[in-house]
Amino acid sequence: MSVDSTSLLRLEKTSLRQQALTALRRAITTGQLTPGTHLVETDLSDALQISRGTLREAMRQLQQEGLISAGARGRLSVRHLDAKEIRDIFNVRAALESMAARELATRPDRTEAVATLRRAVDDMDRWAEANLEDRIEADLRFHRTMCQLTGNETLLHQWTSLEGSIRMSIMFAGVDRAIKNMNAKRHYDIVDAIESGDETLAAATVAEHMAGAASTLVG
Repeated sequence: MSVDSTSLLRLEKTSLRQQALTALRRAITTGQLTPGTHLVETDLSDALQISRGTLREAMRQLQQEGLISAGARGRLSVRHLDAKEIRDIFNVRAALESMAARELATRPDRTEAVATLRRAVDDMDRWAEANLEDRIEADLRFHRTMCQLTGNETLLHQWTSLEGSIRMSIMFAGVDRAIKNMNAKRHYDIVDAIESGDETLAAATVAEHMAGAASTLVG
């Protein structure tokens, strides 16, 4: 059987782009690349050992995710959030995730969803002593899962479109405050509220969770 060599090259390029995307996303969300850092194509392509074309593809994705932004003359830099933007992000998260919690709480068959969410928080607990990147992923996985379980694709899409901004907000005030927001107990409270079947309580618990998280970050 003959193999189309162009397909193999396309696969290799896609793989390199994904690896570059993952490496850059990690560097930004863990603070290795700090807000405001200018991203110089030649330096990054050399460091990652990829072509500038592949790097540009990864950078476009990061721009769509809200992790980097274009400034004067189109120069790209790591996005800088201010306190108002952080509050705005958490207010929108509160609206979306309160809707998710309300929906899950009203389901007569919510037992399975509750079990899935408990496993997600258990994972957060297990990663408590791990590196920051894994802790961030475990935290995001819980909130993403809550939206996924509703089966509302529009809700999930809106949450996912915010994910880059959410990642940026996590490290806004430094590691210590970020870790405080990843406390498993705060997330078990959300699951307990959903399990109660009280949709008002579930929504209010999420709103309180988000308000507390924003306050921890911006004071």
